[in-house]
Amino acid sequence: MYSKCGELSNAAKLFDHMPMKDTVSWNSMISGVLRNGDFEIGFGYFKRMYDSGIYRFDQVTITTILSACDEMDFLYINKMMHALVFSNGYEREITVANALITSYCKCGCFSSGRRVFDEIFERNVITWTALISGLAQNEFYEESLKLFVKMRCGLVDPNSLTYLSSLLACSGLQALGEGQQIHGLVCKLGIQSDLCIESALMDMYSKSGIVEDAWKIFESAEVLDEVSVTVILVGFAQNGFEEEAIQIFVKMVKAGIEIDPNMVSAVLGVFGIDTSLALGRQIHSLIIKKDFGSNPFVGNGLINMYSKCGDLEESVKIFDRMPQRNSISWNSMIAAFARHGNGAKALKLYELMRLEGVEPTDVTFLSLLHACGHVGFVDKGMEFLESMDRVYGISPRMEHYASVVDMLGRAGLFNEAKSFIEGLPVKPDVLIWQALLGACSIHGNSEMGKYAADQLFLAAPDSPAPYILMANIYSSKGHWKERARTIKRMKEMGVPKDTGISWIEIEKKVHSFVVEDQMHPQGEIIYGVLFELFRHMSDEGYVPDKRKLEHTETDLSLKFCLLHV
Repeated sequence: MYSKCGELSNAAKLFDHMPMKDTVSWNSMISGVLRNGDFEIGFGYFKRMYDSGIYRFDQVTITTILSACDEMDFLYINKMMHALVFSNGYEREITVANALITSYCKCGCFSSGRRVFDEIFERNVITWTALISGLAQNEFYEESLKLFVKMRCGLVDPNSLTYLSSLLACSGLQALGEGQQIHGLVCKLGIQSDLCIESALMDMYSKSGIVEDAWKIFESAEVLDEVSVTVILVGFAQNGFEEEAIQIFVKMVKAGIEIDPNMVSAVLGVFGIDTSLALGRQIHSLIIKKDFGSNPFVGNGLINMYSKCGDLEESVKIFDRMPQRNSISWNSMIAAFARHGNGAKALKLYELMRLEGVEPTDVTFLSLLHACGHVGFVDKGMEFLESMDRVYGISPRMEHYASVVDMLGRAGLFNEAKSFIEGLPVKPDVLIWQALLGACSIHGNSEMGKYAADQLFLAAPDSPAPYILMANIYSSKGHWKERARTIKRMKEMGVPKDTGISWIEIEKKVHSFVVEDQMHPQGEIIYGVLFELFRHMSDEGYVPDKRKLEHTETDLSLKFCLLHV
């Protein structure tokens, strides 16, 4: 009673003054201390019990201690307890085996957990679920799903936690077919309305790209909690429905639904260059009112939101005020500087990050390479790439290689970029050729550009990038016939062109425009102002680049006249 009420000092006094103690007394004291999070003192009681030679521990003692071994640092305790299990004849106890499997998985030692599972004489639903769940939570999704299928073929029926773990595995694998089958099974069992199951199903459908089905589950849910709302917000954001995610969040706030830091962090993640900064500031106000500012995930979200919406100074303020910073915080701020072209500040922040003792991640190096590319620090960028594996044991991904190609190309080192690509340990993909072609477009290098475009045609025949970038290269050289042929070929292949958008936010409303836009309600006034500006620029001596802006004055005059017809 005392330990459950948090009165450990009174529990300890009572325990110490007991004239007669038995195994249950010791177990109660050990359990109470461990439940209150003090592993060292709790395990100290066990050592006193064991060293006394009077009191014999039982399977409850073992399972109590194992249940507290939930971190990598406790692996040696796990192995010691496992040895005591054998030396005291508890290896056939199913509760002990289940606790061993769970604790081994929590400590990251899956081979030992699997060995306990394979050697146990009898398995119940907890045994199967412990390993299925442990594998799924540690991203061994395929192994987890295979074990679930094996369980289904046996005599033991899964429970709701087993189905929950198998859905987690399906989410990780984006295994839509298997996930739909499990959805059918939970419906047959009548547990589809379980809050955790609903959230897992929404997550599975969202990660498989079927947002409509995730939304149907969300809408039909009788009860919503913070987890389910966060899952649907993240699902919409990951599938390109940023505006819908924001609308859902706004409705939640207006409806008075309790908002938690995870929900706020999720909605901040959807903000991009075409999202309202005013709305972002309103969410920031909500964060201050709810006192979520100390949450590192919320702080990281604010850094990204402000930098993506164009307010780098506010990102810096958020970063400087954070009481706790993790590697994501540093990565977010480095990425913010790189995004705004402040490469020197990004590199300086990285040095400060190292002085603080924070280990860089693969995302850190991605931002650093991006920064080096935009300020022309080629040698420094190559140093970063080399240090990833040599110093930190991080294997570069295709995104890192593409950033290096972009960096070399921007510096005009096309031969070096080509040699780098030829020496890659992996086959170059779309990212590599897009990076090289993009750099060729900047410098107007038609020869290397054609080489990169040909490779990109093979890698992604439906991509508009090689056509558009080659057309730009030909335009910069004044090769209008080649440009026309490229555009014609693009149309013949039926490849759609991605529309470029410009935007501006005025009085909390985001106005977006495409080339020759005639849909805006104030279009006539806008074109009129543009015509006047262009005329004044011409009077001041401005001469447009005829290679890129042919007949600009004529086009604007014609557009202005047409709007008045």
